[in-house]
Amino acid sequence: MSFSLSPGAADEPAGPLTMADMPAQPGAERDVGALAALGEPARRALYAYVSAQQRPVSRDEAADATGMKRPTAAFHLDRLVEDGLLEVGFARLSGRTGPGAGRTAKLYSRAHRQIEVSLPPRRYEIAGNVLASAVEAAGRSTVPVGDAVAQAAARAGRQLAAGGSDLGEVLASVGYEPRTARAGVTQLGNCPFHDLAVRHRELVCTLNLHLLRAALDELGVPAQAQLDPPGPAEGRCCVTITAL
Repeated sequence: MSFSLSPGAADEPAGPLTMADMPAQPGAERDVGALAALGEPARRALYAYVSAQQRPVSRDEAADATGMKRPTAAFHLDRLVEDGLLEVGFARLSGRTGPGAGRTAKLYSRAHRQIEVSLPPRRYEIAGNVLASAVEAAGRSTVPVGDAVAQAAARAGRQLAAGGSDLGEVLASVGYEPRTARAGVTQLGNCPFHDLAVRHRELVCTLNLHLLRAALDELGVPAQAQLDPPGPAEGRCCVTITAL
């Protein structure tokens, strides 16, 4: 099950995706709160109206368009800003400047950040970044695509683990749901790239393996990541981590 809100084509392009742009999974807690805010009918109506406009919207306009009293609309608009769904700007609606131009108005527009919540956790933006980088690298050289995927996955693993200190926290932030199978053995209860793995298992397992090996190396954890010989149960990652 997944829910997402993202800027439309009319918004400014986000530019090339980098690993720094990828939110850690714990940030999904805020995203859940933001989506929950839309369960309130008044906020949902205001968000829908503001999102449909190609320009910032004033409180008066939003109130008129949704049939609300201005104080009610203002309250819900500001709550949508607090929840990260809308952004605020200020401008004089008259278009004039200087003395006599009038007061600036508070204007609302849809927030540029993408909000996405998936249960179980899915992180397809990571897989997409790895695979796109691999295709570009293979196109620039004679490196086989499989090797390029392994190299790109290793870079992603190091970037995801950079600055971290706890393996469990890093694994959870990516959505792997680590759990102890037995002494010294950690299984990953969820594959954050599950739908891709169903269709392209060998490719995605290679991605997972090299990403996790690089993350272990970056963290300095004395453990090894290896493919699970019997094959993963439904939804479980194909990699296990064993302490050395």
